[in-house]
Amino acid sequence: MARMLFATTALIFALALTFRQSDTRKDWPEYNGDGARSHYSPLQQIHPGNLSKLKVAWTYASGGADTTQSRSQMQCNPIIVDGILFGVSADIQVFALEAGTGRQLWKSSLTDVGGTLSRGVSYWSEGKDRRIFFGAGKWLHALDAGTGQLIETFGEKGRIDLKTGIDRPGADDYVTANTPNTIFKNLIITGSRLSEGETALLGDIRAFDTRTGKLVWTFRTIPQAGEAGYETWLPGNPRERLGGANAWMGMAIDRQRGIIYAPTGSAAYDFYGGNRIGDNLYANCLLALDAATGKKLWHYQLVHHDVWDRDPPAPPNLLTITRNGRKIDVVSIITKQGHIFVFDRVTGKPIFPIKETAFPQEAVAGEKVSQTQPIPQLPVPFTRQGFTEKDLNAFVADRDSLTKVIRKARTGQPYIPITETLTIFFPGTDGGAQWGGAATDPDGIMYIPAKEIPVYTTLIPRKKVAANDGKASPGKRLYSLYCAACHGADQKGNHDGSYPSLLQLGNRLKQDQAKEILLKGRGMMPSFSHISEAERDAVVDFLFDQKTEGNVAISQKLTIPYQHTGYNRWYDKNGYPISAPPWGTLTAVDLNTGQRRWQVPLGEYPELIKKGLPPTGTDNYGGPLVTAGGLIFVAASRDEKIRAFDKKTGKVLWESQLPAAGYASPSTYVVNGRQYVVIACGGGKLKTKSGDKYVAFSVEE
Repeated sequence: MARMLFATTALIFALALTFRQSDTRKDWPEYNGDGARSHYSPLQQIHPGNLSKLKVAWTYASGGADTTQSRSQMQCNPIIVDGILFGVSADIQVFALEAGTGRQLWKSSLTDVGGTLSRGVSYWSEGKDRRIFFGAGKWLHALDAGTGQLIETFGEKGRIDLKTGIDRPGADDYVTANTPNTIFKNLIITGSRLSEGETALLGDIRAFDTRTGKLVWTFRTIPQAGEAGYETWLPGNPRERLGGANAWMGMAIDRQRGIIYAPTGSAAYDFYGGNRIGDNLYANCLLALDAATGKKLWHYQLVHHDVWDRDPPAPPNLLTITRNGRKIDVVSIITKQGHIFVFDRVTGKPIFPIKETAFPQEAVAGEKVSQTQPIPQLPVPFTRQGFTEKDLNAFVADRDSLTKVIRKARTGQPYIPITETLTIFFPGTDGGAQWGGAATDPDGIMYIPAKEIPVYTTLIPRKKVAANDGKASPGKRLYSLYCAACHGADQKGNHDGSYPSLLQLGNRLKQDQAKEILLKGRGMMPSFSHISEAERDAVVDFLFDQKTEGNVAISQKLTIPYQHTGYNRWYDKNGYPISAPPWGTLTAVDLNTGQRRWQVPLGEYPELIKKGLPPTGTDNYGGPLVTAGGLIFVAASRDEKIRAFDKKTGKVLWESQLPAAGYASPSTYVVNGRQYVVIACGGGKLKTKSGDKYVAFSVEE
């Protein structure tokens, strides 16, 4: 009898465990779905046969949208755990909803969260202790998942100051963790977003105890004396002079092996490296670290001595492929340049050949670019690799004048050093692939949203800028030093609105509001707390057409001899990219063979469709969702739609208009036996309106 009772109890326990495991498969418990960052779900209740019944199930207004200037965004990939959806509002607050109804359970009221965007939250639990970790402002917060209240025993009354430990002489204050951090057992492993100028903080990767907030380990992405890679940062001690090389884009985790895969960004300053001669390890790398200790297991540098802002834009993907009849666990990473690198997950050995390829060497005085860059021979690129006058679109405006400009420019291939002569990036400085990343399925197929729009820029000697502004007001000189690279010397911003016009700023902001933004930063704009209050006031006076009273000492903290002239995405006078379509794409690549399966446009311009043109694709931000139901869901495009594609063919099977553009990645889950797909509709980029809605779709019963 005792044996029978024991067996029955064991059976009940096993069934309960199985039920919990199957429930986990119905959730979307972390950023991009899982630690592999696969964007994949085994759910198949929604499939091609019932898409005609896929309708809006609920809508949640998160609050905080900027409806006057359309500058707010929501880039959040919400997570779903045990029927509760956790997301981030347009005003950068965490909320919890009933995932089946959209009913709000709680919303945080955190302070000092300015100067950031958020791509979501991380979840950790142990017994009854359930926590949400959330990066906003310079803080990493720990919230009670049941109430939204700060957990006072974590860090300093519920939060950690992320600047602590990564400061250096002459650095600014800008740091945030806007991409969800990675959980490994009782560690939360953090990267950070930093400013991209020469005053950037250090980009170290760190792990903190999930209970206490205590620092457990640090991996120095810019080595100190005596560490491997130190010699690749000549001259002098790089940790005292340089910043960046930060893991801003997120990480993947192989929890079974205890390995975390962390991409790193460019060293700052992004576009000139005369003060950091060498390959600059471990910037622009894919790092494999022991998740428990931070010890480096292997690395591969994707760009040597980056002076093009060509850092990897998204977390890597972990998957299993079949190559020459053998199954291999791999880690793959996509790039802004349109390449896919694939490595053995344990050894770091490339699965496909990578060729060190020579590129032009002519650069500005003081610069010494790498003679070669690593180019994968397979998989095939998912974007075109060069732009010349032959690549202008058939209906481009001002063709003759554009042709003249292009003929004088440095263009036609990747990795051309920037000089005073106009240099063209193709794909542009933010991709190619962008932060939304790629999806992978168990068949070894990768699905990548990307864009193919040229960007142009130059490097101007700062002494020329100083000479031109010699008689200018202090505010104008400071604007030229710190603001013109993004907002333009003419204050007009760039064409797509990513860097807004500052003309007639007084019609949109009060002076005190402008000073607050300069002090704390907002969205993509970093804080300028490293310059004096008098200098910030002088910039605001200049922007508001007011005379600065008294003398302002300009504390010149910039030592780089060149100034970048901006991220100029190239559109014609009618508002269309000058390159031949497609301008946005969704591509399927078979990582078992390295060959492309299909590529289709992602997004459209309705007015061009009315003229009889085929879909051109659009600029896009956000990632895909792939399901066992044979579908790829993706929003991302500026036409404010979400679409479902057939994952075998790339054919559009369904689409729905959103209340604002979904510059985010969708999530999917099951509650009460019903599958949902949810997307954050924040807009606010590419001159589209801002919104605050989360929209969930399900099949009508």
